[in-house]
Amino acid sequence: MLISAIAIVFVFGLLVLVHEFGHFITAKKTGMRVDEFAIGFGPKLVSTKRGETVYSIRAIPLGGFNKIAGMEKGMDEDAGDRAYWARPVWARMIVILAGSIMNFILPFLIFAGVFFFNGIQTPSNAPVLGQVISGEAASQAGLKDGDKILSVNGEQITSWTNFVQKVQNADGKILKIEFIRDNEQMATSVVPKYDEQAKRALIGVTAPVDVKSVGFGESIALAFATVVNIIYQMYSGLIGMITGSVSAELSGPVGVAQMTSQAAHLGLVPLLQFAALLSLNLGVINLLPIPALDGGHFVVLLVEAIRGKAIEAKYVRVVQMAGIILLLSLMFFATAQDVGRLFG
Repeated sequence: MLISAIAIVFVFGLLVLVHEFGHFITAKKTGMRVDEFAIGFGPKLVSTKRGETVYSIRAIPLGGFNKIAGMEKGMDEDAGDRAYWARPVWARMIVILAGSIMNFILPFLIFAGVFFFNGIQTPSNAPVLGQVISGEAASQAGLKDGDKILSVNGEQITSWTNFVQKVQNADGKILKIEFIRDNEQMATSVVPKYDEQAKRALIGVTAPVDVKSVGFGESIALAFATVVNIIYQMYSGLIGMITGSVSAELSGPVGVAQMTSQAAHLGLVPLLQFAALLSLNLGVINLLPIPALDGGHFVVLLVEAIRGKAIEAKYVRVVQMAGIILLLSLMFFATAQDVGRLFG
């Protein structure tokens, strides 16, 4: 439970920090005054002021914000030409896009690090346990990473596929597993548990992998290709949901927290890879041209750049309110799906 809570706070906090830092640093570099940089919403838990900016951590870790002076014309007039609205439109475009760009840079760095330090991992069909998940049936029975499976209920096991078939066909019955560890033959008994989401019996082990080491240059290239491929798949999925060719299964905060917890129990690398995936998801969604999202703000600025003058603030506020209502509706729908999956 504690590991799950720490993992959830770490992942959510990391993604918000990276996203908001993108807005923050570009606002500073383009001459804007940033009055506050906050992680979280609600009451302040910790805050400190450095120069003209207050840095704070707030009670609800579901987002963050930068309080940039003069987000609308007429506001914070004391900021002068350092107000957001007073800066050139190109500078404001950079600030708006920077959050999502940082959400793409973070996964690139994570994947590059994973490839460089862990190499390329490809599934093996050897009858060897890759990872035994803590707290699951196999772990409780005393099985460990690297154990070589010899037989299940007296029947010889020659491959990972063969072993998986035996487990899935167990139908809740006890499995007597013989295995080798450190050149010593041992035996234990395991009762597979039926997983409703996976729709099959599981004991909490992963397949073995073959590892190929890669150099720094290749890890960079692989990371770039991985990020581009995932972004492409995400946009394809969004288009599929819009056209109806893909079912609209969304995950809200409850579902994301649950998946983060599951990744944490698999280890640090799976947790970082999940954080990278989530960061890409956040970046892609934020660039959608929906009012109240960064993509919506960018469209408003693009119109201003084409027209040569800003859209009146009262019209922008109306459109943004509509966007907020849409986003809240989607979050409610996604959370309802999460709860349904959790208790269904």
